[in-house]
Amino acid sequence: MNKSTLALAVAVGVLAQQAGAAGFIEDSKASISSRTMYYNDDNRDTGGSDQRETAQGFKFDYLSGFTQGVVGFGFDAQALVGIHLDGGKGHHPDANTFFPSDTDGSAVHEWSRVGGNVKARFSKTEAHYGSALQPNMPILVANDSRLLPQTFEGGTITSKEIDNVTFNVGQLEHSAGRASSNSTGLAVAGGTEESNKFRYAGADWKVTKDLMLQYYYANLEDYYKQNFLGLVHVYPISANQSFKTDVRYFDSSSDGKNGDAGYRFNNNGGFAKTPGEVDNKTWSAMFTYTLGGNAFLLGHQRVNDDGGFVYLNQGNVVDSNGRPEGNGGTSFYLFTDAMINGFVRAGENTTFGQYTYDFAAAGVPGLKASVAYLKGENIKSATGGSDASEWERDMRVDYTIQQGTLKGLGATVRHGVYRGDAAGLPDKDQTRLIFNYTYAFK
Repeated sequence: MNKSTLALAVAVGVLAQQAGAAGFIEDSKASISSRTMYYNDDNRDTGGSDQRETAQGFKFDYLSGFTQGVVGFGFDAQALVGIHLDGGKGHHPDANTFFPSDTDGSAVHEWSRVGGNVKARFSKTEAHYGSALQPNMPILVANDSRLLPQTFEGGTITSKEIDNVTFNVGQLEHSAGRASSNSTGLAVAGGTEESNKFRYAGADWKVTKDLMLQYYYANLEDYYKQNFLGLVHVYPISANQSFKTDVRYFDSSSDGKNGDAGYRFNNNGGFAKTPGEVDNKTWSAMFTYTLGGNAFLLGHQRVNDDGGFVYLNQGNVVDSNGRPEGNGGTSFYLFTDAMINGFVRAGENTTFGQYTYDFAAAGVPGLKASVAYLKGENIKSATGGSDASEWERDMRVDYTIQQGTLKGLGATVRHGVYRGDAAGLPDKDQTRLIFNYTYAFK
């Protein structure tokens, strides 16, 4: 039993003695979520490996309240189960990105994992420690774009002691991927050695009701250091009109062993001034005009010439047999984190736009549709050329039943088309059909 598991077990034992305390049970919540997903990844290039699979996922969440006293204690638990319904022979690439693979490269029939967090609350400060953390911050966004969510192990503290300011600090040590039953250490794309120290600290300051400023610092030991600055401002024009400005800036640099064998960053398949090392500055700005049910979005992003944008990605971490651990796939806090591609290679200038309509304005609540287009140019290749380009078009329709027996049942259809002449990613047509339902126990 490792130290973190032992500490969690001891903490749960202590909490069990206080389970009858007012608040711990009364304020608890439990729910079970179901997600059915059809995933079709059609590689258009000759020789590409297509993927067509259907799977069913279940997620059980239990969130306790806090015991009474100056310091309140609680416990959260999570159980995940994935069941493979159909894949078709030859349509499950052995990459563990959607569903885990068996030893012969085919999809396993099912997989599962269980996690939990102990928590404490003092005044307006909460601390969480465990293996079911799902952070959502500028320097780390847990991925939930496939069947089951990515989770992290470590400790976090969130404090709101100062009015209008939220402080976040923590250290994460492991993650469990969206297609894995076990966890690994942390890394970046191309890195095969695991780091067990991702430290971060930052704050969100609500300057006024319409303006928020952000600063975060993160360090993945032996891989990279990263500073983030953000600004979000909403200008209310009228009761049903607004103009939103969202600006984000990242400055990332090498740390420790980064660049050595096993700790190399692949710079997303593009150019690097110092191959294998992190050296990047990226800014992104988005402007959204909302009028009734209409939302018009336009933005631009610039990745500097020295290297690609970096973020946590354990896709190159393998097991003792050299097979992927299933911990690949990740999200990052840029507007270009699209359905298929990320648009984050050195030198890349990306202009993007999106139109969204909420049909509630037309008397059909629960129905939304959007179409987005991104065009990236001036991509620097690994050899230094800068004439490559790529584009992506994404369409999405969401509908959630608003009343009746099936209230809360949601359906999503997403379709993306990617084309590009930069090395690394083949041309793709991708379709996802998703059904979601969550039942909250009362």
